[in-house]
Amino acid sequence: MDAITYLDGKWIEGNPPLFGSQDHATWLASVVFDGARTFDGVAPDLDLHCARTVQSARALGLNPTLSGEEILELAREGIAKFPSGSELYIRPMFWAESGWVDPDPETTRFSILVYLLPMPDPVGFSACLSDRRRPAPDMAPTDAKAACLYPNSARALREAAARGFKNAVMRDPVGNVAEFATANLFLAKDGVVHTPTPNGTFLNGITRQRIISLYREKGVTVAERTVTVDDVYEADELFCTGNQPKVLPVIRYEDRDLQPGPLYKLARELYWEYAHKHG
Repeated sequence: MDAITYLDGKWIEGNPPLFGSQDHATWLASVVFDGARTFDGVAPDLDLHCARTVQSARALGLNPTLSGEEILELAREGIAKFPSGSELYIRPMFWAESGWVDPDPETTRFSILVYLLPMPDPVGFSACLSDRRRPAPDMAPTDAKAACLYPNSARALREAAARGFKNAVMRDPVGNVAEFATANLFLAKDGVVHTPTPNGTFLNGITRQRIISLYREKGVTVAERTVTVDDVYEADELFCTGNQPKVLPVIRYEDRDLQPGPLYKLARELYWEYAHKHG
């Protein structure tokens, strides 16, 4: 068994259809989701991911039919159907079936998918600067983890791949650095960790917040601030945080080769320690 989906009160193996051809979600992308991880028998911050799914639904004008606590219970039920220690991705979703442009909140539906997805090896990745930008809050539903936000990230990744890179650094509408196409961005310079301050153009990731908290508990200075393109290019270390990889280093940025540095390694160690104590 590679995947199971909870839909309409039962678990179904495989990849069952969710949307009809007339559904608002199919037509106009009224879909929100979240992603959580389990590995080594732990599922760090699973409750926060479930709660954010509900917040995202409300931000998109949907009427969430389950609470964060109810989603958490289902997530744990799904995880328990796989062998202990499985590396899984947990993806709860809400979407609308009806509506004329504006989704009808009373037609909101829910599912949760749990499937095998190996954790990436922490060997690092390459990245380049993208011309694609994150939208401002008055341009798109940036306060939700909404499916409609991701095609532009896909274009950034496609263009990066054409240049021989694995990921892309995306800027905000005024030209400052927002994040990677698929994860939040951190850099280290002269022993200080820096990360773009949340300005509404990108999600303030759950793993991002956890890393910042763990750093500060350890006495590491973390500056949440405006980060420029030059700041990224001149960094001593670059790394990302996100649910899919958790913490990964950048080993090449544009024409610069980089090494996984001490502050990246500390972030990964602190996160894994936290996950195994509290997951």
